[in-house]
Amino acid sequence: MKVQTILTEIKKSLTVAIWFIILFFPIMVMKVSVSRGVAQIQFRWNLILPIGVAGFVLSFIWRHALVWNESHGSAKKGDGAAMSSSSLTRRSSNVSVNPFSRSVGALLLLVFAAAFPFLFGMYHTNVMITAFIYVILGLGLNIVVGLGGLLNLGYAAFFGVGAYTYGLIWKYVGPSFVAAGFDPGWLFWISLPVAGVVAMLFGVLLSLPVLRLRGDYLAIITLAFGEIFHMVMQNSSDLTGGATGISLIPRPWFFGQKLAPGDAATYIYFIALVLVIITIFVVRRIEDSRVGRALEAMREDQIACQSMGVDLVKNKLITFALGAFWAGLAGVLMAAQTTYINPDSFTLSESMIMLMSVVVGGTGSIPGVIAGAMILKLLPEYFRMLAQYRMLIYGIAMVLIIIFKSDGLIPRKRKQYTFEAKETAK
Repeated sequence: MKVQTILTEIKKSLTVAIWFIILFFPIMVMKVSVSRGVAQIQFRWNLILPIGVAGFVLSFIWRHALVWNESHGSAKKGDGAAMSSSSLTRRSSNVSVNPFSRSVGALLLLVFAAAFPFLFGMYHTNVMITAFIYVILGLGLNIVVGLGGLLNLGYAAFFGVGAYTYGLIWKYVGPSFVAAGFDPGWLFWISLPVAGVVAMLFGVLLSLPVLRLRGDYLAIITLAFGEIFHMVMQNSSDLTGGATGISLIPRPWFFGQKLAPGDAATYIYFIALVLVIITIFVVRRIEDSRVGRALEAMREDQIACQSMGVDLVKNKLITFALGAFWAGLAGVLMAAQTTYINPDSFTLSESMIMLMSVVVGGTGSIPGVIAGAMILKLLPEYFRMLAQYRMLIYGIAMVLIIIFKSDGLIPRKRKQYTFEAKETAK
């Protein structure tokens, strides 16, 4: 019987290996190069055997991983049943982290973050600024998706609203600002709150027609909003510059002094770091507030939430407004870093990356969203040799996380209340 099982496993793995060769043949074996307008196809036959071996080995690993995942899930369900059967007894398998150790770890991480631009070069500093921008975006989207349970596929539009607010202020107000003898670096600090408020207004305007929608219908409407924003920016040549975009956007100056590119990158890095810390603090306070509890109730069951007296209309407006506000701030930061914006920077793919950072890291988890945003933005930068396979790697990572870690890399630890049965005196 054991020999029969082994032969069956080998047969399945051989089938998977053949399919691997067929599917990856046009991707890895065939290489198309264009020279002087003529396309030439080069067949790399030496890759067929490694692809087949990889498919054979990975199929074995995959089947055993599925078996382990199923048994692990059954064990967790068994533990949950045991917990519910003795709900009056305090049982906890989680080891609580010492608050002192947590504070020391946070302090060391903050010290490393503060020393990062001085330890590494300008390139790494700019990469980290981009990662910080997506951390802010991920935390803002986490309010909408993680707390409110509202799927938003057009979140990049609010990101673009913030960036274009700064760009338009520079384009139309900047010349008169400079002519009056004012420091153009102040435009960044003026645009930062203004862009947040403008993006918040757009978030409220988007939420008004979708108050009664949920699930797939809500996702379609938000997706349409993102595409509408992209097309309007693309075709408004007179106002926004169209596909050409807006260039020469000023970076923030330091007390009236225009900084060199390297110093400006360091300055923007610390601005981004401070905004990340403020965002974490605000989102954490929202979670523990009455509004945060109402949003979580709305995410779990809107009908039950409404029957308990929670105003769904107000909470949906708050959710979209808060999420859009942080996207607007991140847009200003991105425009200041790159000094150039165009509509192609705010497409559906950007919204997908933001959503993936929330799902991969852990929906509703602040550390998870930070880790997800860092992974999704830093890995492509430091593994540029795999740039052409980036979306394939993203897809594989999503499938693996959904199957084996459905609650994310760092799932949110929700507060639990337990009771202890008091012994009655006989």
